[in-house]
Amino acid sequence: MNNFGGIEDQYASAEKATIYLQNIPYDGTSTWGKGANEGFDAFLDAAENMELYDIETDSEVYKRGVHILPSITEDQSAEAMFKAVYASTKELLKKEKFLTFFGGEHSISIGIIKAYYEKYPNITILQLDAHADLRESYLGTPYNHACAVHDASKNTNLIQVGIRSMETCEKKFIDRSKVFFAETIYQTTDWMDQAISLMTDQVYVTVDLDAFDPSIMPATGTPEPGGLDWNTTIRFLKKVFTQKTVLGFDIVELAPIDGFKAPQFLAAKLYYKMLSYKFETNK
Repeated sequence: MNNFGGIEDQYASAEKATIYLQNIPYDGTSTWGKGANEGFDAFLDAAENMELYDIETDSEVYKRGVHILPSITEDQSAEAMFKAVYASTKELLKKEKFLTFFGGEHSISIGIIKAYYEKYPNITILQLDAHADLRESYLGTPYNHACAVHDASKNTNLIQVGIRSMETCEKKFIDRSKVFFAETIYQTTDWMDQAISLMTDQVYVTVDLDAFDPSIMPATGTPEPGGLDWNTTIRFLKKVFTQKTVLGFDIVELAPIDGFKAPQFLAAKLYYKMLSYKFETNK
């Protein structure tokens, strides 16, 4: 496996890297479009062809070091995957590293988030997503992608941005005072400070790529019309990273389309932007 972004080995070693990148290529509960298990390789390919100087922050954050961990490949069942991810994340949180994760489908976030809120009880989970993902159980398991933040809704301060699809059964779990529906925030910015005011100091960010409008991110399992645009999203994320202590993040649901590389480039650029905001905006 190549280093992230094709960076030199001196920036990619486990000992020296500030940032760890964990691939979890699980796609076992997705119910329509498949292919999220192939997202990481496409993401790495795009990153290797991405320029690593970030104009906005005038920085090269890769020099902080990005180390790619061995993939978590447990796929016997959704529950087995959850347990493997949860146990791995608990161990990783003992290290002095900034943890980042790449899916796979959104169910991979359940174990990650549980490990985080057990270590940081006052944490906010910021979810960027087209779907509420609040079902208690779906197709016989609470570890389904449609249940990605149900546990978080009960155990953390959950803030949801970009939501535009849900089922009636999720209404009893949703806190509308902390949800910024895509239709409501379209072409506005005042919601950004409002959302941030609802957050605790410590934040974990989970990004389902279907939060973006399918005109710029069609390569997801369930692309929903009416999504977020690029500049609005990164403007909001920059505010979050500069005003709060972001403890880690994941990016999920990239399902590559043969012959169409723009979506994985967006994912790679988003990952790099988030790192740049974390480490370089307050130089």
